[in-house]
Amino acid sequence: MHGFLETIQGIDWRRMTTMGIRNDRYDAQVPTVTSAISRPGPVHGDGAKFCRARTNRQFKFTLPGPMTICDTITDGHYGSRPKMAMAFVAVLNQEARELDALGVDVIQFDEPAFNAFMDQVPTWGVDALNRAIEGLNCKTAVHICYGYGIKANIDWKQGLGAEWRQYEEFFPALNDSKIDQVSLECANSKVPLSVLGLLKDKEILVGAIDVATDVIETPEAVAATLRAALEFVAPERLIACTNCGMAPLSREVAEGKLKALGAGAALLRAELH
Repeated sequence: MHGFLETIQGIDWRRMTTMGIRNDRYDAQVPTVTSAISRPGPVHGDGAKFCRARTNRQFKFTLPGPMTICDTITDGHYGSRPKMAMAFVAVLNQEARELDALGVDVIQFDEPAFNAFMDQVPTWGVDALNRAIEGLNCKTAVHICYGYGIKANIDWKQGLGAEWRQYEEFFPALNDSKIDQVSLECANSKVPLSVLGLLKDKEILVGAIDVATDVIETPEAVAATLRAALEFVAPERLIACTNCGMAPLSREVAEGKLKALGAGAALLRAELH
């Protein structure tokens, strides 16, 4: 998030403000937008060039989603969150178009704030995503999750009940979006897999790796999660994925989990063929 925002002009990093994050789930000190934002130049271009020069396989690049950006920064200029979001959409689209031109195969926008402002996703969140991907030739994705890594997120999830059905509120609108893929947490998650049926026109990145534990899944456990999703997602639309990013994990654990993900996907692929 901040790796992208630190390059954007119009944000005062010396003017820190206490702000409620994820609909006041917890408080954090965040920088303030004090003037019209602009992007003076490429942010991740060098990283994309580095990756593209070293592999002929597909690779994905992630960018922060506009709604989540606006939930992580204070507005001292635009006067409304949707208006500020559209300003960030413009610079995100500039960055995404350059990454696309450099050979990135999939550009993913991370939007964990979608599950905190579910009523706003259909009204302006989906529109912001659609605008962010305008002009792209590569695949596009959005990642949504319930949050990891901090006690406030863990405590909040414990109060959500036996089934997390919140996605039902906005998945129809997300299915109508121009995004190609939707990435969701399914491993050790209380999200009922039936909600995947609301995304009938999307490729689904099924999270089969739990990033909240150092325990490395077996290939059989990965295959079981993916197999269960097949009740609601056709095989040609299902892509094996992790629940979320693995930055908090050690390199050894992360590599082990990725190997299990590949092996589990291979097991299911063999079953289907």
